[in-house]
Amino acid sequence: MLALHNPIQNRLLAALPKAELERIEPALELVTMKLGEVLCESGGKIQYVYFPTTSIVSIHYVMENGASAESAGVGNEGMVGVPLITGGDTMPSLAVVQTAGQGYRLKAQVMRDALTRAGGRRNGKMQYVLLRYAQALMTQMSQMAACNRHHTVDQQLCRWLLLTLDRLSSNELTMTQELIASMLGVRREGITEAAGKLQQAGYIRYRRGHITVLDRAGLQANVCECYEVVKKEYDRLLGNPTQPATISAVTEKNLRRKAGSGNGLYSSNL
Repeated sequence: MLALHNPIQNRLLAALPKAELERIEPALELVTMKLGEVLCESGGKIQYVYFPTTSIVSIHYVMENGASAESAGVGNEGMVGVPLITGGDTMPSLAVVQTAGQGYRLKAQVMRDALTRAGGRRNGKMQYVLLRYAQALMTQMSQMAACNRHHTVDQQLCRWLLLTLDRLSSNELTMTQELIASMLGVRREGITEAAGKLQQAGYIRYRRGHITVLDRAGLQANVCECYEVVKKEYDRLLGNPTQPATISAVTEKNLRRKAGSGNGLYSSNL
């Protein structure tokens, strides 16, 4: 049995070659990510990169007048702090926790050291995997921009719900209509109307900031092509998430060592 919490619960970390993961694993810190917590301000210097496991982070572009809209979501498939991969030191957008949960963080300097290791930036396997993720993230951003311009609010809401479900282990979402409207960059009334249609059709149940998806197939039948485009690109570049991950001997040893320190992060029923 795997640990209750381990790095390979994040698809991007699981996609790294074992040798690369083993090098950075001792420096990975398990953290609790609270709803609304700001991980990095727009234009702020990157201090840590984050690898969510059970949490979801929303990347927002903030306008001068304070209005904002989500440009991408990051869950257990990815990483917050992509500019560091391409040599940047700052985040162009606001990174805020959309769904509370846990994840791993790594000091920015540790990531830089890993990428600049002999052969790292030119032909390192870690760099190769991370750049593939950056490509998938760019696909998500460009597809969301097109979706927000050309598709109905109903379709956008279906797309957002499905992408969120893909990052969670349940069909329960804690999210207000106001927050969804803010992320999609539309009026709250539009989300209220769209959610009402989905509820009337029996696809979801909405009550006091809680959304329960009752019929995923119904959402998929009404979503635009943007959801499938993004999903296929992540699966193509990072691998199929349904394939079982394995944990390396070194990582397992480190997890046992941490369990021995009394933090309770490891299940003893291996």
